[in-house]
Amino acid sequence: MAKTSMVEREKRRAGIVKKYAVRRAKLKELIRSPKSSPEQRVAAQAQLQAMPRDASASRQRNRCAITGRSRGVYRKFGLSRVKIREVASRGEIPGLAKASW
Repeated sequence: MAKTSMVEREKRRAGIVKKYAVRRAKLKELIRSPKSSPEQRVAAQAQLQAMPRDASASRQRNRCAITGRSRGVYRKFGLSRVKIREVASRGEIPGLAKASW
């Protein structure tokens, strides 16, 4: 089980990312656009840098939905490798079975 503070930090980050997503996308598009002037680009870069660091989606970490474990998390299930094995052994994931040959 992960520390509660780490799980809560990730929840807070997710909220911040969601809050600033549209604003960040507009600024990044303005920076990338060949039609924008150099002054507009510089202003957009300054505004982007003034935003909170946690507004960037790349600062989020995938965590297991059950335990909060940060490593070995499968995106498809949202679970860590340890919990996937346990849940799959009980037959709780449709279409997933333990291999045997």
